[in-house]
Amino acid sequence: MKVLKKTAEYTVYQKRSGRYAVVDADKNTVNGDEKVAILIAEGFVTQAAPKVEEAPAEEAPAEEAPAEEAPAEEAPAGEAPAGEAPAAEDEEPKAE
Repeated sequence: MKVLKKTAEYTVYQKRSGRYAVVDADKNTVNGDEKVAILIAEGFVTQAAPKVEEAPAEEAPAEEAPAEEAPAEEAPAGEAPAGEAPAAEDEEPKAE
């Protein structure tokens, strides 16, 4: 591993694979959000757009789908909407 930057708090290394390693002053490896924050602060990596923002965009069309089915429910009285079994003729709708 090659030393890229050494400070009093930590040392940043670059592995042969191109990845980075951060070791604190006590010789413990730093991982997770703390490691990312150090690498961004030192300029070794740039912050990528979070993938979480893409998920709601994909879910939005799924939420609109029931709204598109609403006109299908307003079928004429003699016809049953697609996907539903026709009501039995001897049953009358209950008035409430």
